[in-house]
Amino acid sequence: MAETKDFSGKVNIDQELLAILCCPETKQDVVLANDALIARLNDRIAKRELKNKAGQPVSEKLDGGLIRADKKILYPIREDIPVMLIEEGIPIEGLA
Repeated sequence: MAETKDFSGKVNIDQELLAILCCPETKQDVVLANDALIARLNDRIAKRELKNKAGQPVSEKLDGGLIRADKKILYPIREDIPVMLIEEGIPIEGLA
């Protein structure tokens, strides 16, 4: 099985898994987020400025993320595991 890495080499996601993953809420496709966006989100997490869909502050740094096709929600990747829970999605409209 082929794996894909983001530009920094931090995230390993199996290509076959990536091909079948979708947003649990809307069923839209998801794509791997770029390093620049992850860096901006991690900066906001460090400043306690980022909240998830449940309205809770995001406190754990992102290793990567999967962006919904409409570019409104990012699902975190931590330790190479996509967190595909609706409430854990991070609204990123205007940030992507």
